[in-house]
Amino acid sequence: MTILQRCLALATLGFGLVARAQGNFDQTQIKDIPVAGNIHMFLGAGGNIGVSSGPDGLLMVDDQFAPLAEKIEAKLKDLNSGKLRFVLNTHWHGDHTGGNAHFGADATIVAHANVRKRLVDQRASREKNPNEKVDPKATELPVITFEQGASVYFNGEEIRLIHLGPGHTDTDSVVIFTGSKVVHMGDHFFKDRFPYIDLGSGGSVAGFVKNIETILPMIPADAKVIPGHGDLATVDDLKRFHEMLVETTGLIRKEIAEGKSLDEAKKAGLPEKYKSWGGGFINAGRWIEICYNSLSSK
Repeated sequence: MTILQRCLALATLGFGLVARAQGNFDQTQIKDIPVAGNIHMFLGAGGNIGVSSGPDGLLMVDDQFAPLAEKIEAKLKDLNSGKLRFVLNTHWHGDHTGGNAHFGADATIVAHANVRKRLVDQRASREKNPNEKVDPKATELPVITFEQGASVYFNGEEIRLIHLGPGHTDTDSVVIFTGSKVVHMGDHFFKDRFPYIDLGSGGSVAGFVKNIETILPMIPADAKVIPGHGDLATVDDLKRFHEMLVETTGLIRKEIAEGKSLDEAKKAGLPEKYKSWGGGFINAGRWIEICYNSLSSK
């Protein structure tokens, strides 16, 4: 198993996992949560979706797993705002881009340049696999890319995409709906959970913490925050997440400086107040391992 496959499996990502779990999606329902103004959040399976619904039509941030595309499309139609015009990818993982091939047939996909690069590499790898059938007409790739940032003027507001340095991966962007005061953080925010940082996709623990510190001052205090995973959040929730990151990575930095091994760091554990944060697919031991490996890497 490659590094990429291991990383994707750990985060419930990837096409292989999707294929094995497709039966589970039969019971998945897409839930529409109004956020603010004309912005909605769709909950289903995988990464949270952000939707702008208005006179210009529909714009979607991320599109979850491929088998859910028709259910997501049906929920979009319930908004009665016409056609889907744009799909913005916060990063390249399959639980955020799996629906690209379906929605990209009609909508314009926009993402950071590294998203396209990694999806191109992934497609090439799948094409070489004799056990996979890849549709040569599939439209999963972003057709508009950027390096530092971009803006889409849609439904009466500027929607800003801000690329962050290596953090969750090396492909990540935060999406800010400036008029509605809504921010989609992608997987730079797991609400009340330890995050997954994909070191095999250029991720960095130190960069992740720095990126949250960078983006916080850009967000209005009363903004609504859509996390990559978890319930709709506030800026205070994001600040609490950042405080957890600073404290836990600081402890592991100290243990590395003292020459402690990974096993010793795991045995020492984390403060009791963060016990509930390990309830997702990244438990405390796995979070310590990710931090230790990233922070001790040369």
